[in-house]
Order: sequence, then C-alpha cells, then structure tokens
Amino acid sequence: MKMLSLSLKYLKDRPLNTLLNILLLGLGLAIISVLIQIQNQFESQMTRDAKGIDLVVGAKGSPLQLILSSVYHIDFPTGNINMKEAKALARNRLVKNIIPMSLGDNYQGFRIVGTNYDYLDLYQGEFKDGDGWKLPFDVVLGAEVAKELNLNVGDTFYGSHGIGSSSHEHDHHPYKVTGVLAASGNVLDKLVLTSLESVWSTHEVEGEEHNHDQLHQEVVQRGFPDAEETKEITTVLLQYRSPMAAVQLPRFINSRTSLQAASPSFEIVRLFELMGVGVKLVTGLAYIIIGIAGLGIFIALYNSLKERKYDLAVMRAIGASKAQLFFHIVLEGLILTLVGALAGIFLGHLFLHFLVMGQEQGALGSIEAWTFLSEEIWIVGYALLVGILASAIPAWGAYHTDIAKQLTK
Repeated sequence: MKMLSLSLKYLKDRPLNTLLNILLLGLGLAIISVLIQIQNQFESQMTRDAKGIDLVVGAKGSPLQLILSSVYHIDFPTGNINMKEAKALARNRLVKNIIPMSLGDNYQGFRIVGTNYDYLDLYQGEFKDGDGWKLPFDVVLGAEVAKELNLNVGDTFYGSHGIGSSSHEHDHHPYKVTGVLAASGNVLDKLVLTSLESVWSTHEVEGEEHNHDQLHQEVVQRGFPDAEETKEITTVLLQYRSPMAAVQLPRFINSRTSLQAASPSFEIVRLFELMGVGVKLVTGLAYIIIGIAGLGIFIALYNSLKERKYDLAVMRAIGASKAQLFFHIVLEGLILTLVGALAGIFLGHLFLHFLVMGQEQGALGSIEAWTFLSEEIWIVGYALLVGILASAIPAWGAYHTDIAKQLTK
C-alpha cells in the first residue's frame, strides 16, 4: 500500500507529463472502443433485422440500395413494381411466403410502411396497447415511434410524402393509431405500419374527395389485397420453400422478369467488406497513437529514473528491496495506463452519445451509446500490457540501482 501511495505522489508531482500521457493513451483507446461498439452493435442489428428474409424483390437498380431501403429502411427505394408481377411470383412453387410492402411516406422522419400482418409475424411483433389495423388509415406504431412522438391509441396525424421529415403533408385524411407495439429491439420499433390500401388511398386522392364507402371497408390482413393488378407496390420480402430456391429463384427473377432480386445475406457481407477497409485504416491509426502514448510513458519514466536515482538509493538504504523498487516503477506505468484506459472507454462512449444523438431514423439510430461490451475488457488488458512494456526498462534500471555510488555522489 505504501508503494501505491508513493507512486501516486510521484505522478502528481509531474501533472503535465502525467496528463499528456493519459490523454494520448485515452485517445487511441477511445477510437478502438468506438469501432468495437459500432461494429458489434451494427452487425448484430443488421443480422437481427434480416432474419427470416431470404430474398428481396423490387425494381431494377442497386441491389444494396434495395436491401437497405426494404429491410433496414435507411435508404431510398429503387422504385415501384407492378402488383401483377408480384402476385405471379407468389404463385411460384419455390416460394414459401411473400410479404408485399409499399414505401415512400413518413411521419416526423419515421417511415410509414404499407404491408400485411405477415410482416408483424416475421419479427414476432407483440402489442403493448390496442390492436392491428382493420380499416384504411389505421396504423400501428413501433415502440420507439410512440415514445419519441408521444402518440397513443386513438391519436391521429397526417403523413408526409417522401422519407424526409421536411416533405409536404398528405392532408386529405388523417391516420388513426389503433395499436402500439412492445419494444422488440428490431426494425419494427422505428416504423409506422399500416395496410397497402392506406398507402394507395393516400396517393390516389390528391386533390379529390375520399370515397367514404372505401374508408369503412376492412382491409386485407394476409396476402395481397383484392385490387386492380395495375396497382403498384414497392417491394416484396420472400421466403424460400426449399434450399433449391436459393439457386434457381434469384437467377430466374433477374434474367426473365422486369424485377430485381437481391439477397440480404450476400449484400450485407459485401457491405461489411467495404466498411472493413475504412475500419482497418482507423484501427491502424489508433494503434499508432497508442504506440506513441506507450513511448511517452517510457520516456517519462526513464527521465524520472535519472532524476530519482538518489531517492531510490535512499529507499534501498532504509530497507527497500530491489524487487520493491522494480515494482514501484512498474506500478507507475500501470497506474498511467489504467487511468488512460478508463478515460479512453469513457471518451469513446461519450463520442458515441453525441454521434447518435438525433439519429433515431438513421443507420446509427440503433446503436446504444452506453452499452458496455465484454470486448472492452480487452482494451483495459491491452493498456496494462502497454504500461508493463513501457516501464520494464526503467524498472530494470531501478532494480540495479548502485546504493554506494549514488549516496557517494
């Protein structure tokens, strides 16, 4: 305990050097902490949101854009497709289930998705309050939407065109909240769900009066609505009936129809590979900063050793062993790196907090800034290793302190 107290006093006597070393080490470890958090949470969230979806079919365009807009709702849709073609695809013997979706509107930045009850089943959505949609313009809110916008069952609102919160309103008929979902930790939390008929009605009556009979007709809750096949939807989520479908169906759709098929698993792996280059560059920079911090600790302890040779000789003369002197110097390095590691982890989470602030609907909206991962324990361990290596040579010099020579001087 005396050695710990003595080491702390020596570090307090050099506040500027101590603070600089802690900040350098903390900065490098903060970068690594941020990368670990983003990579771990982002990959887990994307894997969770794509679970149960074998194929996404939509308009021709970028396959990755199709996946991001239809599965994760973080990009613009590639366009609309004819419902007749989607129905024909649903009858294919290789298709087990198909979920139609109409996208393109929002409320306060949260996306309005026209679909059926199969979409709720896909993510095992459970109701916290109310029930599902039954009539046109009934909506079900995700937990995050209801919380952020302070909406409850029975409230009404007007949707807006586009996926940005600054777009113009569809003010011909309000949506009515009939249900609020329990928090599920997946994409459902950030969506406003309604029927396909609601989305069609919203866009068909611009400048016209609603047909009040249609407003009181129950909407289709499973499969495709019984409507004209000239109607359009944005995309369909598809599940395979057998492993053979994974080989045959995408090729058939892309080559023999006007539609585009994209596999979520394939596109997300490709996305992670593209992100990996940037992650490696930033990680390399972080390790360079950590190396500089370790060198700074080594120089500080080495210079301190020169200044404190007389003190160390006196300690030896009054009974301190060589091992105690060695441990004394190593302890200083460990204190510096431990404080630096804790500061780095805190700075990393603080940076994430500001990064995700106001990003509820974006790609970073699913990241929890103050979630601590087990991988961060390795950050502390790595920092302590840097401290031991940086202090090893100065500690060895303290171990071989010549008592007689120093006291004679």
